[in-house]
Amino acid sequence: MSEKNTLVRSLHDTGLAAWFGGSLMGAVGLNGATGQARDPRERTALSAKGWGRWAPVNAAAIGAHVVGGLGLIAANKARVAGQPGARLNTAVKSALTGAAVGLTAYSGALGRKVAEHSDEGAEGATEPHLGASEELAKAQRQLRVTQWAIPVVTGALVVLGAQQGEQQRPQSLVRNQLARFGS
Repeated sequence: MSEKNTLVRSLHDTGLAAWFGGSLMGAVGLNGATGQARDPRERTALSAKGWGRWAPVNAAAIGAHVVGGLGLIAANKARVAGQPGARLNTAVKSALTGAAVGLTAYSGALGRKVAEHSDEGAEGATEPHLGASEELAKAQRQLRVTQWAIPVVTGALVVLGAQQGEQQRPQSLVRNQLARFGS
C-alpha cells in the first residue's frame, strides 16, 4: 500500500472542517441573525430554510469525513494496533464521531419540528416566545443545546486529529518502537 494517504486525509480533514465550521456558523450567524427579523413568524422559517439549504452539503461533509476516517484507519491499521496512544485516540475519535453524527441527526429532526410550527412565531431560531406551544418551545430549547454541542464535539475531533498527526512524527514513532522492544 502507498505510504501517502493524501486522498483519505483530505476527505477526513475537509469533511470535518466543513462540518465544524458549518455548525458553528449556523449557530452564531444564521440562528443569531434570524432573531433580527421583524416578523416573529419569519424567524424560525428563515432559520429552517437556511439549515435546509445547508443539510445536503453537511451530509456530504459528514460522509467525506467518515470515509476518510475509515480510509486512514485501514492505511494505519498496524500503527493503530501497535501504538497505545494511537489506539486510544482512534477509539475516542470513533466514539465522538458517532456522537456528533447522532447530535447532527437529532438537530435536523428538531429543526423540522420547529419549521412545522413556524407560523407560531418566535423570539429567535432557538428562543420561543411566551405564547409558543409546548411542542415548539421544547424543540427550540433542545435545539439551543444541540446547536452548540455539535461544534464542541466536532471541535474536539479537530484536536484529536491534530494529536494523531503528532503521534506520527518520527520521534514519536521511534519512542514507541523503543518502548515496545524494552518491555
